[in-house]
Amino acid sequence: MTGNLFARFRAAAPGDERAFITTADGRVVTYGDLFATSARYANALRAAGVAFGDRVAVQVEKSPEAILLYLACLRLGAVYLPLNTAYTLAELEYFIGDAEPAVLVASPERAGQIGQRLGGVKILTLGTDGKAGTLIDLAQDQPSDFADADCSSDDLAAILYTSGTTGRSKGAMLSHGNLESNAATLRDAWRFTDRDVLLHALPIFHTHGLFVASNVTLMAGGSMIFLPKLDADQIFRFLPDCTAMMGVPTFYVRLLQDARLTRDATAHIRLFVSGSAPLLAETHDEWQKRTGHAVLERYGMTETNMNTSNPYEGARVPGSVGPPLPGVEVRITDPETGAPMPRGEIGMIEVKGPNVFKGYWRMPEKTAAEFRPDGFFITGDLGTIDEEGYVSILGRGKDLVISGGFNVYPKEVETEIDSLPGVDESAVIGVPHTDFGEGVTAVVTLKPGASLTEADVLKALSDRLAKYKQPKRVIFVDALPRNTMGKVQKNVLREAYKGLYSQ
Repeated sequence: MTGNLFARFRAAAPGDERAFITTADGRVVTYGDLFATSARYANALRAAGVAFGDRVAVQVEKSPEAILLYLACLRLGAVYLPLNTAYTLAELEYFIGDAEPAVLVASPERAGQIGQRLGGVKILTLGTDGKAGTLIDLAQDQPSDFADADCSSDDLAAILYTSGTTGRSKGAMLSHGNLESNAATLRDAWRFTDRDVLLHALPIFHTHGLFVASNVTLMAGGSMIFLPKLDADQIFRFLPDCTAMMGVPTFYVRLLQDARLTRDATAHIRLFVSGSAPLLAETHDEWQKRTGHAVLERYGMTETNMNTSNPYEGARVPGSVGPPLPGVEVRITDPETGAPMPRGEIGMIEVKGPNVFKGYWRMPEKTAAEFRPDGFFITGDLGTIDEEGYVSILGRGKDLVISGGFNVYPKEVETEIDSLPGVDESAVIGVPHTDFGEGVTAVVTLKPGASLTEADVLKALSDRLAKYKQPKRVIFVDALPRNTMGKVQKNVLREAYKGLYSQ
């Protein structure tokens, strides 16, 4: 049997007339449409010169067409490369140069700017209505059937970029087998069936919205109501039509601020899932009091998909991400020596299983450094496992900031700030933020005589970094705290400004 992930989706499909995606404005994409349109897209990509193993970079707004394009790449055996729609042209230039895609699919509105900046890459466009874009034009005359590529489970299905602490982004290579195993495991663990309707308000350039929400729905033969983003009015409009919702902690914090959140409003939902950032225990408790539902929190990464999950049946422990998923091994090791540590001790979280990625694109040395000889991947997260097997994440190595569910690597932001005239040095930290989980915060020292203001720094960064990476506050100090080795003590800064966003 082929290892192509699309074959598993095809086997789970409930019938051509069943809805796969329903949009907020009433458009319905059936499973029949899914098969026919993804075939036309696959044929169009092949006609545009895309071959098995080629990368297809995609920076488009969320739409059913974007999901169908992802499926077309699976069918063709091409490697899907989703890019955050907030990335600037400068950031996009790096990804295109590194991945060397056969084609870049962009929104019609942005294609001209991208073409002027990048030049050599072949660009196709894709709108959000199923009618606009050169890919749509190419696909119109293509056949509605396609001989799917006979992939092995080890063949690459996608590359997702995750920034590094050095500022150079790394492409995590995910195989058909990685994605298939995780989707099947989550389908079973969370009891998804073809009767489920998922309220989908997540972005689809990210593991959560694409490989958790969409893949699990497809693996179960279920349906999705597709919202462009979190919108409280639309959430409450569609909740009665859904059985499940997946979100980042920001979703739950914002909905708790709405008086419409009641037990009656959520009565039809069987499962609320939270991930991509830590869910505060207070948020978990308040949600349960207001709705009667205990949010199911899980833990995953771009490189590993999902590793652990609180149980569908059983205790969903606030502040914990639950036990390892079936087939996934999780252990805690000494961060310095790599030696396994006993239950209850704090150390480095390491994982192993069919969900773990193949390595970093064109970075064999980095890949080798992140894996133990016995195959365990070093996550960089610090945590503990209790006597019941529940994993708790207590901190993150490398000072990663997670704001609104998105990873922000301080070095990348610091590099941009340090390049500004008048700046001597900067340190970027994550500070607790009620809405975003963590607020990106810059602490800056200036050169003698410089008179830079917070507004000056924020304005300078507005065109150089995606919005979610931009600091929410810039604080000026005379000197940064350092240890005896001269290293900036970010833990001291985090402690000093921990109440910044609660004032």
